Amino acid sequence: MSTTALEQRVTTFREYVKKMVSYNQALSVLHWDMRVKAPRKGMDARSEIIGVLSGEHFKLSTSPELEEYLQSLSEPATYSELDPVTRKIVDEVKKDFDRSKKIPPDRFKEFVILTSQAETMWEEAREKSDFAMFRPYLEKIVAFQLEFLDYWGATGTKYDTLLDMYEPGMTVAQLDQMFATLREKIVALVSAIADSPNKPDVSFLTKHFSEAEQEAFSRFILEKIGYDFQAGRLDRSVHPFCTSFAPGDVRITTRFHPNDFRTALFGCIHEAGHAIYEQNINPDLLGTPLCDGTSMGIHESQSRYWENMVGRSLPFWNHFYGDLTKQFPSQFAGVSVDQFYRAINKVTPSFIRVEADELTYNLHIMIRYEIEKGLIDQTLKVADLPEIWNQKMKDYLGIVPANDAEGVLQDVHWSGGSFGYFPTYSLGNVYAAQFAHTMQKEISGYDELIANGDFAPIRQWLSAKIHQHGKLKTPNELLQDITGELTNANYLVAYLENKYKAIYQL
Repeated sequence: MSTTALEQRVTTFREYVKKMVSYNQALSVLHWDMRVKAPRKGMDARSEIIGVLSGEHFKLSTSPELEEYLQSLSEPATYSELDPVTRKIVDEVKKDFDRSKKIPPDRFKEFVILTSQAETMWEEAREKSDFAMFRPYLEKIVAFQLEFLDYWGATGTKYDTLLDMYEPGMTVAQLDQMFATLREKIVALVSAIADSPNKPDVSFLTKHFSEAEQEAFSRFILEKIGYDFQAGRLDRSVHPFCTSFAPGDVRITTRFHPNDFRTALFGCIHEAGHAIYEQNINPDLLGTPLCDGTSMGIHESQSRYWENMVGRSLPFWNHFYGDLTKQFPSQFAGVSVDQFYRAINKVTPSFIRVEADELTYNLHIMIRYEIEKGLIDQTLKVADLPEIWNQKMKDYLGIVPANDAEGVLQDVHWSGGSFGYFPTYSLGNVYAAQFAHTMQKEISGYDELIANGDFAPIRQWLSAKIHQHGKLKTPNELLQDITGELTNANYLVAYLENKYKAIYQL
């Protein structure tokens, strides 16, 4: 292929891909609206619209025209002439094409409509704490997962195929080993904490906090850490989330609890970690599938880093505690910053994953991971999930949910068909600790910067090392380039032990 012909081929291919990306962005707006603004009676009609647009996107992503583009650009002689960005686009689109081409379009459309309806039904079932309402939807979603795995020709450990969709290269074998290490260390530390007489007082955290004041303080903190409100917005939803349409439009949501300000504040910081990542992707990647986080695990590393390693750190509150007490003077009267720091890091088994402390959080993920594996290898049935869930909560955390809302219905993920997603939360914790360990070596006066409320050097480091690359680098390439090694849970263990042994004076 001549140079001119290749340039024309690349131009038309990238225009085609941009059209696919545009459909996805439109669908993202519709999904955001469903979960934030849309009235209940409009949900069925909206689900149909989403199904139609998803079907059109699916046709584009599996068309003979796209297949011809991929075949010609993947020829070794041609592929070697492509610039690095186009080469990576070809890789990403081809991976999705090979997966999607095997699914009949009518089955995919039916699946999309089902999940749109399921998310609405999940909200209603959760509100009423009635798993039976949601059960038939989840049974169909699991059946679709198994059907799709058959189309893809998944053999051996089928769950590996689902994992790869969210964390490329990750396997059950690797996760089982990682979780085994974390379980051993976490259980021992939690046990020591339970026996410690030096437990923090948390009574002042459960007073009344008005929603307006909570939102005002949350917005103040978000601006300080670097969430750009000119490129985003903060709204309310049943389940906090972040959605990105482009680096210039990345939106987050939260929920407010009138008697515990931590729910909204740390939820906001968490989602802002996701959003700051998306807001700082190189804008040159806009209109390509590379204008996105490289994996769910890397994405989660950013949210967990900001929420816990910064937002729950003592240097952070040495700087911002005065602002907090000005916003809520009566609630924190007579409470020192050290008492406050220890309180927001209290370790105690809890029912709700998004409100769990750092130590027990990974146990919540293990429960979901084990259930997902069981559903996919068909050793567990959807009908039995409430009982299975409650038993695992008792075994791992020593507590039993009082109802489905605080148990099996608390997460939105399964209603959207996101199987293989949950393990990335624990991977995010592991990655965050690795990145933080490297930052502390490379950024001069790291702790002092946080104590001074100066987050610009940290954001710049993260942007240069991680954010700007979008999907240009794989998770393993980022880890290797930044830390010099691959996934290593020992940094997370060391961080947790150092922090909580000091808090509980072990």
